[in-house]
Amino acid sequence: MILASEIKPGIALTIDGRLYRVLEAVHHSGTGQMAGFVLLKLQDIRTQHFTERRVKPTDKLEETVLSKRQMEYIYRDEDSFYFMDPETYEQYGIPKAAIGNIERFLKEGLKVTVEMLGEEALGLQFPKVVELKVMLTAPGIRGEQESTMKPATLENGMEILVPQFVEVGEVVRVDTEKGKYVERVTVKKV
Repeated sequence: MILASEIKPGIALTIDGRLYRVLEAVHHSGTGQMAGFVLLKLQDIRTQHFTERRVKPTDKLEETVLSKRQMEYIYRDEDSFYFMDPETYEQYGIPKAAIGNIERFLKEGLKVTVEMLGEEALGLQFPKVVELKVMLTAPGIRGEQESTMKPATLENGMEILVPQFVEVGEVVRVDTEKGKYVERVTVKKV
């Protein structure tokens, strides 16, 4: 059990039999007529739905500790995405709803951190940046500024804007939250 006044973003709580991740915990001090409270912004780990709860700072809530395992993405079907533990070769399915919009960045063999509750895979801790290969883009226009962007199609089928100097076959880093180009990966020549 954890006091509501000690709750920090990122922890998992079980409230009314549902598992939530704390996205934000805003502490409001009381006034003469109104007692203080903690406003919790929560996301249901299984369904990805958002909710808010208002609790007293002295309320005790059930903290749930999730274990984390490094796994490899292997495939998907209509309902789930499957990951394999490289040590035990066990496969775990995570429902589409729990993956959300990061599914477009999953590619076979990608190593990710899977959050587990016992032997149930609940969700992913996905990297902020992924590296993807440019499959299609127009040649750069000479004399254009480096800040001028052009469209490029990546290996996952996603289309983003990249600088003029990026060519087909190069690998770029992409921000997974915004879906935007970050930088080109420099390949060391031997």
